[in-house]
Amino acid sequence: MIEQLRPGVSAEQTRVCLFDFDGTLSVIRSGWMDVMVPMMVEILRDLKTGETDAQLKTVVEDFVWKLTGKQTIYQMMAFCDNITKRGGTPKDPLEYKHMYLDLLNERIHDRLEDLRGGCDPDKYTVPGTRQLLEALRARGLKLFLASGTDQPYMRAEADLLQVSQYFDGGMFGALDDYKTFSKRILVEQLISSSEFSGEQFLVFGDGFVEIEVVKKVGGVAVGVASQEPECIAPDEWKRERLTGVGADFIVPNFLLHDELMTALFPKHAK
Repeated sequence: MIEQLRPGVSAEQTRVCLFDFDGTLSVIRSGWMDVMVPMMVEILRDLKTGETDAQLKTVVEDFVWKLTGKQTIYQMMAFCDNITKRGGTPKDPLEYKHMYLDLLNERIHDRLEDLRGGCDPDKYTVPGTRQLLEALRARGLKLFLASGTDQPYMRAEADLLQVSQYFDGGMFGALDDYKTFSKRILVEQLISSSEFSGEQFLVFGDGFVEIEVVKKVGGVAVGVASQEPECIAPDEWKRERLTGVGADFIVPNFLLHDELMTALFPKHAK
């Protein structure tokens, strides 16, 4: 199903396409929130503020969602702020990030081994990913990949999924110096280079940040709202949030890639 939220919006002017990675193309890290949120709730619970686990979960999910798409360190910084607000003394955000990554790596270890063992890489991509990337490249668009996941991990996982070759614009992920890269910085750099203007951007993402960034410069946004890891049915929780931040289209996957291309580029429909 393709949901067009703003009739008349099209990507006919698009020259550059920005993709988020996790949850938009890759499901290797599917379930990451089920790792991050409980970790944070457990630590906040130990502060004994009287809040229930349900109340703490609501607090954590709110700031984690709003920062989804930014580097993971920002979620840890927000977590530290919440510890301080409750009278606790937080560790360095990097310590919490490493704690989270250790837990996440345990969760995804078997998936990575499956890919390294030669399984079909499409097993761990959102359905229709490869066909959509090929269709966008065939239109002559320049493709960029930008992720909040640490750059070495993201690039290695993109290689395992055999999608790296589509991103002729480059693949960018989180750096230790988190202030030197973000999706916002990437878009601003592309615009300031005079190679692209804001209305020439098309973005695909399942997070708050990438949709907001591209919409603010006048581009077109496709929100990917999937129930992971199967990515067949829509996720209403994601849909509501992506709609609220300005997505023009909502899809659960890319199985209807031909129809999606027609919706995005109606003047060039076959």
